[in-house]
Amino acid sequence: MDDLKQIVAKNITELRKKHGITQAELAERLNYSDKAVSKWERGESIPDVAVLKIIAEIFSVKIDYLVTEEHADDSLEIPKISRRRARNQMLITAMSLMLVWLIATFIFVNIELIAPHLKNHWMVFVYAVPVTCIVWLVLNTLWFNPKRNFLIISLLLWSTLAVLYLSFFSFLHTNAWLLFLIGIPSQIIVLLWSGIRPSHKQKQKTSTKKRRSV
Repeated sequence: MDDLKQIVAKNITELRKKHGITQAELAERLNYSDKAVSKWERGESIPDVAVLKIIAEIFSVKIDYLVTEEHADDSLEIPKISRRRARNQMLITAMSLMLVWLIATFIFVNIELIAPHLKNHWMVFVYAVPVTCIVWLVLNTLWFNPKRNFLIISLLLWSTLAVLYLSFFSFLHTNAWLLFLIGIPSQIIVLLWSGIRPSHKQKQKTSTKKRRSV
């Protein structure tokens, strides 16, 4: 059993390094802690069969590869599709976010040229903030770490309140600043929500859905 642990540890470590990802990144894809991955790579413990299957799928190998000490030469040619896919996803996300600001800038410039007498058309940039958060939230949910969603939701919350304040309430009410009090309990709810940990079964389902979506 100890020999098998060392074999699996060696194979996981080599595969991870060949794909250029860290222990934390592998742990995130598996919905495990980086401490668990570290123990696997030190040979202190061994993943169960279900986790080995997921690891094999991540690195585009068979389970036999993970539990075998010697491999054929062709099996060492591991495709770097996952790295390329992750890079493309980051670039698509960045372009999508910048597209929101391109549209906002386009609208601002046209208003400035066509109707410069209009006031507060700079507000188009204020509106762009919550829209950016929504786009970011959707793409982050699809491709990246869902834990970051709580930060994005917080930004969306406060930027939306700022839009409401600057667009309407600041002109109608002297105590419009009270609108931001809504954000305090809302933010507390988001923080409490971020502390909820899914069960192991839910983690596996989430991981499976992510792999199917890419």
